[in-house]
Amino acid sequence: MSNPNVNWAAIDTHPKFQALHRKKTFFLWGLMVFSIIYYFMLPIGAAYFQELFKIKVWGVINVGLLFAFDAMAQEIINDVNSGSIK
Repeated sequence: MSNPNVNWAAIDTHPKFQALHRKKTFFLWGLMVFSIIYYFMLPIGAAYFQELFKIKVWGVINVGLLFAFDAMAQEIINDVNSGSIK
């Protein structure tokens, strides 16, 4: 259980906590930028970089199919984690 006598203001002003918070914020913003770029690579790549997406990876599997499968898998994972799929 939580301790009601914790001095949250002191924790917030502690230099180690502030450094950790800065690192966390920097990491999360970087992750968000990477995720947005990766998310929009499928439609942009399919429209403007068709030759890249036609590169065969294994048999009939190409780069475009891998991107599409990854996007679909991420949506399924998000739905399961949010509880909309049980």
